[in-house]
Amino acid sequence: AQAVKRLYPGSCCGVGPAIEEGFYYDFVINGTITNEDLAKIEAEMKKIVKENLNINHYMLDKASAKEKFKADKYKLQLIDQIEDNEVGIYEQGEYADVCRGPHVLSTGLLKNFKLLYIAGSYWKGDSNNKMLQRIYGVCFETPEELEEHLKLLAEAKERDHRKIGKDLGIYMMSDLVGRGLPMYLPN
Repeated sequence: AQAVKRLYPGSCCGVGPAIEEGFYYDFVINGTITNEDLAKIEAEMKKIVKENLNINHYMLDKASAKEKFKADKYKLQLIDQIEDNEVGIYEQGEYADVCRGPHVLSTGLLKNFKLLYIAGSYWKGDSNNKMLQRIYGVCFETPEELEEHLKLLAEAKERDHRKIGKDLGIYMMSDLVGRGLPMYLPN
């Protein structure tokens, strides 16, 4: 998120949790970013890793937290949802975020990462809300673990039933028949 905020000033940040398959972060960015922009964001992330910024945790009362994040309506909504009057803040360099944590002690520990792809997501999963841009990625303790994971992802992509089915002429999809409705072919 810090790299995105540096590269795209005025961006707003949604949520960015760790998930079973890695992590993601949701953004509202002036303009749009594409998968081709991920390399630029990764390069900025690598600069932040080299800066080895301490990641500091502290608590603020809700009023102070709202003042701190007054320019980000998504953070303000998250602060309003917190039941306690205390809000956890993590700060690294010029970047701060609302988070329960825990986090690592410094950005220098996050060397083995890869941004994977971008998708759209509605704020809070509600299609009545604004569409945000979600960046997915992974991070590992060692470069070997990262490389192994990326290899597994590439192999899974080659075994994807959508690709294999199309390549072997097993089925086809047509919007004329119905979106998502497979039509089986003679093969």
